[in-house]
Amino acid sequence: MTARPTIAFDLDGTLVDTAPDLVATLNLVLQEAGLDQVPYDEARNLVGGGARALIERGLAFEHERLPAAKVDGLLARFLVHYEAHLADRSRAFPDVGAVLDVLAAKGALLIVCTNKLERFSVKLLQALGLADRFALIAGADTFEVRKPDPGHLLGAVARAGGRSTAALMVGDSETDVLTARRAKVPVVAVSWGYSRTPAAELGADRLIERMNDLPQAVEELLDLAANARK
Repeated sequence: MTARPTIAFDLDGTLVDTAPDLVATLNLVLQEAGLDQVPYDEARNLVGGGARALIERGLAFEHERLPAAKVDGLLARFLVHYEAHLADRSRAFPDVGAVLDVLAAKGALLIVCTNKLERFSVKLLQALGLADRFALIAGADTFEVRKPDPGHLLGAVARAGGRSTAALMVGDSETDVLTARRAKVPVVAVSWGYSRTPAAELGADRLIERMNDLPQAVEELLDLAANARK
């Protein structure tokens, strides 16, 4: 790598398997509202985009149409319950901690760019012992914009002290790839996330099957980007 890179990670489905707690909370609020629950295997792929998006996707899956005020009520209940239970069963994906340490040892600046609320993101990463790896944890409410607006990624890179010309995004969804494309930075897709589109079809610059493959992908892509600017 020719310059100190900034590696921006999505959170849900990329660093941490948060689906167990998110789906449990979704189904709780649906049940309390007298609505049908979403089977876990289906609901897992609805994760990503934030709590409101998850609720709206869950309602759509069950062919439920509710007025905005009712959805607001479900969201408020969701947020209260989820904050109290966000680390009950959520766990980092295999080798995440070790690979973050490898990247940091190579001089990388590590940040998080997620559409989960910032306080939830910080609390979750603290509970899993990962928060201190990151120079910045940027959530849906950290800036005035959120993914896929490139301002979310570029703002996080700048606030952490990095440079957009040496930045790279790692994520599991179309939103992450679109964010990176709009920000004009390389992007790595992971195969183990929550995307409803197969990871190989997301259009990322690299697809990795294991977290251990990330350092090499980062080095190759940032070197290619640097050479292209010469």
